[in-house]
Amino acid sequence: ESFDLKLALIYLQAKGITPQPAKENPQYLQLGKSVFRRFAPNDGGYVRADAGGYQILSNFRRPPTGFRQVSMTDVLTNRVGANEIRDRIVLIGSTAPSLKDVFYTPDSGGLLLGATQPITGVELHANFISQIINAALLERPLIRVWSDFWEDFWIFAWAVVGASLSWLWRLPCKSFISILVAASALIASCYLAFFSGWWLPVIPSILALCGSAGIVTAYTAQLQDEFKRSKEFLQGVINTIPDPIFVKNKEHRWIVLNQAYSQLIGHPLEVLIEKSEDKFFSKHEAEIFRQQDELVFNSGIAIEHEEQFTDARGIVHLIATKRSLHKDAAGNIFLVGVIRDITERKRFEDELKRTTAELVQSNAELQVSEKRLRYLAHYDTLTGLPNRQLFYEHLNQSLTWAQNHQALVGLLFIDLDGFKQVNDTLGHDWGDRLLIAVAQRLRSCLRHSDIISRLGGDEFTVILPAIPDLKVAVRVAKKILATLSATFVLEGRTLLITASVGISVYPIHGDSEKSLVKQADTAMYQAKQLGKNRYEVA
Repeated sequence: ESFDLKLALIYLQAKGITPQPAKENPQYLQLGKSVFRRFAPNDGGYVRADAGGYQILSNFRRPPTGFRQVSMTDVLTNRVGANEIRDRIVLIGSTAPSLKDVFYTPDSGGLLLGATQPITGVELHANFISQIINAALLERPLIRVWSDFWEDFWIFAWAVVGASLSWLWRLPCKSFISILVAASALIASCYLAFFSGWWLPVIPSILALCGSAGIVTAYTAQLQDEFKRSKEFLQGVINTIPDPIFVKNKEHRWIVLNQAYSQLIGHPLEVLIEKSEDKFFSKHEAEIFRQQDELVFNSGIAIEHEEQFTDARGIVHLIATKRSLHKDAAGNIFLVGVIRDITERKRFEDELKRTTAELVQSNAELQVSEKRLRYLAHYDTLTGLPNRQLFYEHLNQSLTWAQNHQALVGLLFIDLDGFKQVNDTLGHDWGDRLLIAVAQRLRSCLRHSDIISRLGGDEFTVILPAIPDLKVAVRVAKKILATLSATFVLEGRTLLITASVGISVYPIHGDSEKSLVKQADTAMYQAKQLGKNRYEVA
């Protein structure tokens, strides 16, 4: 046992703490709740150090240590109170600088570049004793170290950081700044960890960071040199090709162009190289070019697309550009475009299309006129609903089908209550708006198979084909009454109307068009006479 350990054990024994083998490893010493892990030859910053005896890595107090110091004169003259030495370990020693009994600890250098502050031999012993006692009583941590695996992983991680930063920035100046920032972060994190009682490898991590960055920087410089030679070779080859050709990088900048391309757009090669389209074409044209480039970059599929641009002389060209991706020996991806000027061909095609379009348009106008006449003959121009003529055609078809299939057909006659008042007070324009809104509501509340018609004025009809019984017609009439009695809001104006509905059903109330219409019309007038906003069955 060392001198310091003996004194600490005497003090701790009075506190009821005695040395015990550690639970996690019986070969380790445990005092109180703290385990004093045995020093290994490669722990911390040591390499193949002497690990004889039972050594620990001590967590020194930073100077000034804060230990109470009194002189022998103060003791002999009774100027030191009993309370100042009671329940304490008192060490007697010299602190005179002339004896040169001083030692340097990991904290003697001060914070960063501060002046060195060695401690005396007696303070060194006090540090050791205090470390043992505080660890046992207050669990003040000793210096802890990672296992070899985690230290290697930490160093490897910083090597990856250095390589990643150099590969990301490529340029030496930016790479140097980023590595400097990373090294500062590394040193700061290790320094903070040391304050918390952890020793992390600093120098090996910095060497890994800078070494990997240097290797990647050298590799990048080699790739750039190879790319430059490849670019010069490619430039010589494509200048012999008559079609305009361009090569772009992922930043959409031209890196290789041939003379044919330069002549096509009207700018010299030295002006175009390392530039992008937005400096030479209109915003719309440049945006189309960029979209097509992105499409090829993202899909990796060769695409041919027709485009238009205005050259430096103000001449509009129509071109067909085939874009494809190519990879060089270093793994860099480039977009290569080959252009064909199709201005004359497109002009001829446009003239042919124009002539064809005129013929098609003439034929279409005739068809539209025919459809328009047919529409006007069968549909109400205001609401778009079938008119009286088409209503009778639909009713005839529905009755014929019902006769052949022994089915029922419902017929509803609808007359709007209060519509005349809207026309008289607000005018016919508002009346027309209201009729359009009524037609829209009827469409929304009925089935697609139900046939809605406008006979004229404010009279509407609904044909209900193939209903199972009279109750269905009544239910539909109730739904129509509820729908039309809701408030109409037209262009900020509120309108209120209701409806009177007459119901007849084939073959219950008649077996012909004429009889069904008459019965439904009569029932509708009965609904009006009985108070409006209701339905009546024939």
